[in-house]
Amino acid sequence: MRFSVKDVLTIQVAPALGCTEPVAIALGAAAAMSLLPSADFDHIEVAVDPNVYKNGLAVSIPGPSDLVGLDMASALGATGGDPSLSLEVLRPIDDDAVALARKSLAEKKITVTLLREQQGLLIRTKITSGDHVAESVIEGLHDNITSLSLDGRPVDSPLIRVQAEDKGSPLAAMEEWLKSLSLTDLIALTDELDEDDFAFLQEGVDVNMRLAEQGLKYGLGLGVGKTLERLARQGLIKKDMMLDARILTSAAADARMSGAPLPAMSSAGSGNHGLTAILPIWAVKDYVEGVQTRSVLEAIALSHIVTAFVKAHTGRLSAICGCSVAAGAGATAGITFLLGGGATHIAGAIKNLLEDLAGIICDGAKEGCALKLATAAGTAVQAALFALQGVNVHHTDGIIGQSPEDTMRNVGTLAVDGMIQTDKTILEIMLQKQFSDV
Repeated sequence: MRFSVKDVLTIQVAPALGCTEPVAIALGAAAAMSLLPSADFDHIEVAVDPNVYKNGLAVSIPGPSDLVGLDMASALGATGGDPSLSLEVLRPIDDDAVALARKSLAEKKITVTLLREQQGLLIRTKITSGDHVAESVIEGLHDNITSLSLDGRPVDSPLIRVQAEDKGSPLAAMEEWLKSLSLTDLIALTDELDEDDFAFLQEGVDVNMRLAEQGLKYGLGLGVGKTLERLARQGLIKKDMMLDARILTSAAADARMSGAPLPAMSSAGSGNHGLTAILPIWAVKDYVEGVQTRSVLEAIALSHIVTAFVKAHTGRLSAICGCSVAAGAGATAGITFLLGGGATHIAGAIKNLLEDLAGIICDGAKEGCALKLATAAGTAVQAALFALQGVNVHHTDGIIGQSPEDTMRNVGTLAVDGMIQTDKTILEIMLQKQFSDV
């Protein structure tokens, strides 16, 4: 099966309001709640895989500053979420919904269970309301509702993604196809972009720039972006394309991770991946004389494609920071493309970046992610500039392969096979902290 660039953008790139793990939990609750005849519920049971648990544990949820946690996400989805909005399910949340969610938590109506041995994204939600029980299941993708049932009977709903039984998940099929492609094939996909694709790519820029502007204006979260900008104004660090990429990307992460009520255009299932895949390229364009917006958007399309390629090898969630190794690889590919580099330069840039950032762990979504996005954005620019100057990591170094494809496959092997225990250890450390604070 062959997919088009439009298929890649449709499946891999979408707006998401809030961090995608708590949002996915909210979506599961809202979908189950939509089946019940009453707007009230007695109890919600949520069961999630370790990576969803890890990424949703400490990150802020859009709304008042103290909305945090998997149980709160589920409660908000049940009290005011709109499942038809998919990853923007929390857009309708108002003060009444927040008050009801807080009340349900105070009354201990929400139970969250960690499925320690589950591999792959899974969110099961069961809501009891009087004599009725509604259930939803999300698998594989954050917005992929695979089943809904009421009182033990399957419910046919437009919220469920329709799949042909013999073809399986569209994402799984796409990832197998992506893994069969060479870097040259990935670059060639940008030739297929049409006017609708360019408009969609520009929308992604606009959406993510609004987050960056919010972060720079208010110094939200850790204030990484705003601090970098202030240091440049004070003359303590120099403003250049690398710093501008770091400022824009980290400022957007500051806003998003602190719960700013603005969507992000995600990439490969992650809003922070979307920030990293798009904003460094948008920052670099200001340093390229005479560059056309169309060329910038082509570079961003390549960034999304390469990001999806790496994620096909590493999996949707892992112990490795995907913003660094997947979206970072996408960003450096796009930057090199924008600066006039060919396939050989892009290959070198990807290998340079992966040699630099492959060891960065994912220890869950939280405000500190802005620091990692700043690192990924700056390194993406540096890796591109090095490659264009003929600086390339040798294939004899560590996990670097003969080709960028081999290197990205090696990163996937590291993430999937090599860091299973690392992932478990990270989660155990986070759980110990959580319970010691109780």
